[in-house]
Amino acid sequence: MRHAIPTNEGDAFLIVDVQNDFCPGGALAVPGGDEVVPIINRLARRFPNIVLTQDWHPRGHHSFASTHPGRKPYDTLPFAYGPQILWPDHCIQGSRGAEFHAGLEATHANLIIRKGYRREIDSYSAFYENDRKTATGLAGYLRERGLKRLFIAGLAFDFCVRYSAEDALREGFVAMVVEDACRGIDAQGSMEATRKSFAALGVTTLSSSDFG
Repeated sequence: MRHAIPTNEGDAFLIVDVQNDFCPGGALAVPGGDEVVPIINRLARRFPNIVLTQDWHPRGHHSFASTHPGRKPYDTLPFAYGPQILWPDHCIQGSRGAEFHAGLEATHANLIIRKGYRREIDSYSAFYENDRKTATGLAGYLRERGLKRLFIAGLAFDFCVRYSAEDALREGFVAMVVEDACRGIDAQGSMEATRKSFAALGVTTLSSSDFG
């Protein structure tokens, strides 16, 4: 019999990009994206330390397919920092699509990290933008507060959740992904690649039922 996972003051819950544009009807809808909301809400009640991330793109962001004539969403282009998948226009600053899902209950969150607001650089991870150099400040925030273990949920499992978990591990935190509180896009085999990467790096995956 598995024992329920206890949470403590050294834990933080990272809720990744639960925004309208990533939910059904949104500009970059993740299949079943809204299904994570009630699961995340239940988990959020367990954590005194919560961080939200919010995709926050300016119009004409360089990662949008519409910015590159003749290109379509999910094409890949070489950028200065490496290959970049092109996306539909989404999570435009100040738009309804960029707002958090109305059902998300995380009003006691301590911090909101906005990412992707630099026009030339996309940003998946809660820790670094895609150039892998520009830090968001999250690592320092967690260290200053003495938070060592990070539970991660949200959208999408195979992009922003994945990169956030991997960077959490690299920054010296314990990274645990609550997989049933995530949904994925699965672009170009990204779901399988994420699971292989987690296994290789030692990112723990668990279920919300593991909390008892």
